[in-house]
Amino acid sequence: MSKLFKNLNKKELSWVLYDVGNSAYTLLACALIPIWYKSLAIGNGSGQISSDKATAYYSLAISIMTVISAFIGPVCGIIADRRGMKKIMFSGSVVLGVAACILTGFAPSWMFFIVIYVATKILYNASLVFYDSMINDITTDERMDQVSSYGFAWGYLGSCVPFLAALAAYICGPDMLGLISNRMSMIIGFTVTGIWWLAVTIPLMKNYKQINYTDGEKIRIFDGIISIFRTIKKIATKDKKVGLFLIAFFLYIDGVGTIIDNCINIGTDLNLNAVGQVIFLLFTQIVACIGSLIFGRLSKNYDTINLIYVCIAGYFVVCIYALMLKNLISFGILAFGVGCFQGAIQALSRSYFAKIIPAENSGEYFGIYDIFAKGASFLGSAVIAGVKFAGGTINVAVAAQAIFFALGFIFLQYANRYGEKNTNSTIIKNSDFAKL
Repeated sequence: MSKLFKNLNKKELSWVLYDVGNSAYTLLACALIPIWYKSLAIGNGSGQISSDKATAYYSLAISIMTVISAFIGPVCGIIADRRGMKKIMFSGSVVLGVAACILTGFAPSWMFFIVIYVATKILYNASLVFYDSMINDITTDERMDQVSSYGFAWGYLGSCVPFLAALAAYICGPDMLGLISNRMSMIIGFTVTGIWWLAVTIPLMKNYKQINYTDGEKIRIFDGIISIFRTIKKIATKDKKVGLFLIAFFLYIDGVGTIIDNCINIGTDLNLNAVGQVIFLLFTQIVACIGSLIFGRLSKNYDTINLIYVCIAGYFVVCIYALMLKNLISFGILAFGVGCFQGAIQALSRSYFAKIIPAENSGEYFGIYDIFAKGASFLGSAVIAGVKFAGGTINVAVAAQAIFFALGFIFLQYANRYGEKNTNSTIIKNSDFAKL
């Protein structure tokens, strides 16, 4: 373990490990949670609700969760920016999120399952706002790219450990081998994931210390909302570098999110072997880990903005290549291309944003950043739906995502024309920061 993280100090390693923990829940949510939900909702086919209604309720729940998360993110962020609050709010969201995650496995009905799932995702998303904003406290500007890349890299790889246990429990369930009940497979999957999530988070809870903060009285929620609108106005009128970057980020990360969210739909439309798709998707996790580490190393010698340009260009080529998709081999090549840039573009975007915002308001700014991230795949999925309704192929639908990367590239160039981070704000530091 020490060799894997030899380039990180104690605080940086503690921070990176949370990516390893939360990524496990992300992978579970993408792959198995929808399946377990459907098994509860539809049952043995005699009962509860139809498959179409189950899908509709699930989509509605995701929409509600997204809106709530987008609303509370900046509010929680601005409260966490107060002295000594970030660690408390982060730890609370993680502990409650883990408890809700484990409880989901014991859900007696599909309705209870989906309510607890939404609650877990809201707590999970809140923890990410606090977590992302911590990067200003645990490392220096010069090391942010590398540390952020380490987080995504080991997050992709580490998430596979509890997921394989959850996958084994699912395979042993009634829908496949029938060795254990569906209830037991859910309990095992959610419990293993929750324990993993919490266990690797403990070092950050123990070692983190808030260095950048704003002084003043504890802020009320209403005051927090007013302050957020002021910040958004400031970004739109004065801090144009941040504003233009957020527009660029929304566009290209929308393309990234769309491809990730629709990977199974792509294979299904092409009538590809399901097992082969899963193997290639797990392979993508490994490639994404390696890609993140490579770009993290490159960040020592190249500007972050130039590396993001490379990632955007790489995704543009991947989208155009989708026109050639026809079999499992070409799907594997596409998955490899996605993996090369998937972790890197997210890691570098996070670290670049951290560099151009006031460090003492990082919680509030990352709350706003999270709103733009939550929009990921919204426009892209609409384009895919439009192409399909118009009678187009999935190949054309994926290739159409190239427009989002092209526009993101353009807006990122505009953002790069503005000066460095505004240094007018007073950043509070102490001697501990010098020890990094």
